[in-house]
Amino acid sequence: QVQLVESGGGLVQTGGSLRLSCAASGRTFSTYALGWFRQAPGKEREFVAAIRWRDANSFVKRSVQGRFTVSGDKAKNLVELQMNSLKPEDTAVYYCAAATRFGSVVLSNSYEYWGQGTQVTVSS
Repeated sequence: QVQLVESGGGLVQTGGSLRLSCAASGRTFSTYALGWFRQAPGKEREFVAAIRWRDANSFVKRSVQGRFTVSGDKAKNLVELQMNSLKPEDTAVYYCAAATRFGSVVLSNSYEYWGQGTQVTVSS
């Protein structure tokens, strides 16, 4: 089992910044990747960013590249999502997820463990 706890969400104005953190605990030695997904009301959950520990590669959704960056510390079992120049369309619940098996890091069904989510609201 892997437990994930997100923090850092909140309310911010358009153009503002937030930094989300996700701390993993439990059987973290088996973690293949840590990712961030988001789900806005009435929409499907979508990939935002991920770090694949095997080769330390990071992945960011194309539409947020240049505004969002993902970073992580495998030794600390920590992954962070820095979000700059936030827009109202970034409003969503952001989830941290952990994958322990090889798979595509951009697909939600690659991840077995999920955090409880943290709300990000960007006001216009």
